[in-house]
Amino acid sequence: MEISGKTVLITGASSGIGYSLAKLFATEKCNLALLSRRKEVLDGVAAELKNTGSNFLTIKCDVSNRQGVLDATENIIKEFGEINIAVLNSGVGGREKVKNFNSAVAENIFGVNVLGMVYCIEALLPGFIGKKSGLIVGVSSLADGRGFPENGLYCASKAAATKLLESFRVELKKYNVKVLTVKPGFVKTPMTAKNNFKMPFLMGPDKAARIIMNGIKREKRIIQFPVPTVLGAKFLKVMPEFLFEFIAARVKS
Repeated sequence: MEISGKTVLITGASSGIGYSLAKLFATEKCNLALLSRRKEVLDGVAAELKNTGSNFLTIKCDVSNRQGVLDATENIIKEFGEINIAVLNSGVGGREKVKNFNSAVAENIFGVNVLGMVYCIEALLPGFIGKKSGLIVGVSSLADGRGFPENGLYCASKAAATKLLESFRVELKKYNVKVLTVKPGFVKTPMTAKNNFKMPFLMGPDKAARIIMNGIKREKRIIQFPVPTVLGAKFLKVMPEFLFEFIAARVKS
């Protein structure tokens, strides 16, 4: 896929994978619309990349707020005329023991990881379907295959995101709108920095972004990495329930 000159929306662009992707897209001389809850950080990103030849629009947006997403999309179209690629990268985690279970955590995780994606897709579809072109890149996780202890809400939200993207990929094909699903393993970001457990094959966000960008250019339906974690996730997914529960119950927090 040709990236140069395209208008690209990136949510969660202030740090982690989103920030690293913004740097890569900027080298392609794109119109970049960067969304995050921290506009001052986005402004810093735009200033850092101003000499790349790309154009920037920074918007403060909480993707869990439907009206905020609709307003942001409208502003992008006013500024650049259209949106060609949407990288739906915003995500939050939340590791909590069951004795401290709190539905407010669920509202936050599902609000960003699931409804945030829903609201963005809702805002994009009329334009994409109308012109019969567009690319949606949704960031899920390799944690979507099992409900890991103390991470049930996060795993469930990513499973929902994966299935949502899969469904849209099939249905939007007739409109020439492509949907890619990104499923990373552990990536060094502010979110994973909070984890107090071992993260095998942890990689930096720049390396992750390069893998994702390569997949976008190839229009690869499922972009998942790293290979050892992908294989491990596949193995866990087909593992008998009793065996998974036996092993998961003995994993130390």
